[in-house]
Amino acid sequence: MRKLFVEKVIDTAGEFLDNNQRIKLKEILTEICLNYHIEILEQNQKKEIQKNNEEILNKFISSKEIEGCSVRTLKYYKDNITKMLDTVNLPINEITTETLRNYLSNYKNNSTAGMVTIDNIRRTLSSFFAWLENEDYIVKSPVRRIHKVKTTRRVKETLTDENLEKLRDTCSNVRDLAILELLISIGMRVGELTRLNISDMNFQERSCIVLGKGNSEREVYFSAKSKMYIEKYLKTRTDDNEALFVSLIKPYNRLGISGIEIAIRNLGKQANINKVHPHKFRRTMATMAIDKGMPIEQVQKLLGHIKIDTTMEYAMVNQNNVKNSHRKYVNWKIFKNIDFC
Repeated sequence: MRKLFVEKVIDTAGEFLDNNQRIKLKEILTEICLNYHIEILEQNQKKEIQKNNEEILNKFISSKEIEGCSVRTLKYYKDNITKMLDTVNLPINEITTETLRNYLSNYKNNSTAGMVTIDNIRRTLSSFFAWLENEDYIVKSPVRRIHKVKTTRRVKETLTDENLEKLRDTCSNVRDLAILELLISIGMRVGELTRLNISDMNFQERSCIVLGKGNSEREVYFSAKSKMYIEKYLKTRTDDNEALFVSLIKPYNRLGISGIEIAIRNLGKQANINKVHPHKFRRTMATMAIDKGMPIEQVQKLLGHIKIDTTMEYAMVNQNNVKNSHRKYVNWKIFKNIDFC
C-alpha cells in the first residue's frame, strides 16, 4: 500500500518534475511512509464502517422478521441491502440521494437486470431507509426523492385448460397430482402450501386454514377433485410426519418450497409447457375466478391480499371475455337505440 501511495503521488506530480526531482521525491516519500500504516488505517476504517452498517442492518432484518416476513423475503432484503452497503462503502448516515441514484444507475448498466428488478431494489432500499428514519438513525430517507422506476406492464401468462389437463396427465405419482389440484383450486402461495399440516384440512367442508404473509390466517376452499387426490395420497403414507406433503423417499421430511418448485417445474418440462411454476397457478386461479364472475373483493380475500390493487395485477382478464362483453354491453346498446324507421 505504501509503494502504491508513493507511485500515485509521483505520477500525479510527474509533469512538474524533472527526473532527478522525481527520484528525490520518491526517496523522501518512501522514508516518510515508513512511519505510517496507511493500509492498516484504511482497512480498519472500512471494517468499522462495515461492522456498524451490519449491526444496523441486522436490527432492520429482525424488525421485519417480527412483522412476519418469510425467510425468502428476509434473505432478499438482506442480500440487496448488503450489496448496496458494500458497494458505496459509506456509513449509513452519510448515504445521500445522489449516492443511491448512482448505485441504481450503475447496477442497471453493469448487469442484465431489467427495470422491474431495479424498481424492486429501489423499493427494498426505500423500506430500509424509511425504517432508519423512524428509528432516528437518519434525519430523512434519501430514497424519498427517488421516484418509482417506470416499467413496461406486460400481460403475464396463465395456464389454459389444455395446459392443466396436460399437467394432470403427466403426473406419475398421486402426491404431485394432489399438489397440482390444490394449487389449481386454491391458488395459494407456495410457502403457504409447505406450511400446511394434515390437521389443517377439513375434508368435510373442503376447507383449510392457511398461514399467509405477516402470520395472518385465512380460510380457503378446495375442490372435490383436490379432496379425492389428497385423501388417496394420505392413504399411501407410512410415515408419522404432521406435514400434508412430504418427500417421496425416507426420511419423509416436510416438502419445502424448493422441493415443490422443482416438482412443478419438472412437470412443466415433461408436458412441454413453458415456464410452469407454483405462482402461475395462483395467477391462473385468480383469472379464472374473475372470468367466471366472482367479485374481485372475494378473490382478494381468497388470495390473502391486503390491497385490491395487488389482486388486479394478479388477475389477467381474458381478452375474449372483454370482446364478448363489449359486444353485449356496448355495441348492442348502441344498436338498440337506433331508429330504423
